[in-house]
Amino acid sequence: MYLFGLSSRRAEWLSQRQSIVAENVANANTPGYIGKDVKGFTEAMESTQLAMAGSNPLHLAAVDGRSVDVESGSETAWEVTHSGNSVSLEQEMLKSGEVQSGFSLNTSIAKAFQRFYLMGVKG
Repeated sequence: MYLFGLSSRRAEWLSQRQSIVAENVANANTPGYIGKDVKGFTEAMESTQLAMAGSNPLHLAAVDGRSVDVESGSETAWEVTHSGNSVSLEQEMLKSGEVQSGFSLNTSIAKAFQRFYLMGVKG
């Protein structure tokens, strides 16, 4: 049943990302507007899960001695106009396509899990 909860949380995340993309597109001509984006779904899930704790920093180290947590750089806008606006419509349309394909994948996985569940219940 964890998959249904995970699917629901991903759908919420995708709807939040779609609203941010829509806000960016709506403000594409607003002077000084800086484009926004939500952090990735895996990052959002990692921040809500239980974290392991250790008494020594090396207890949670990878094989090569580096920490397991790897920070990724933030995405930058493709261009900044003279008005200070950093929204690129092409970039926002790509994000919108990612959101749409994310919704499709999420729905397909939930439907498949539901079919397996019903098949198991019916016997």
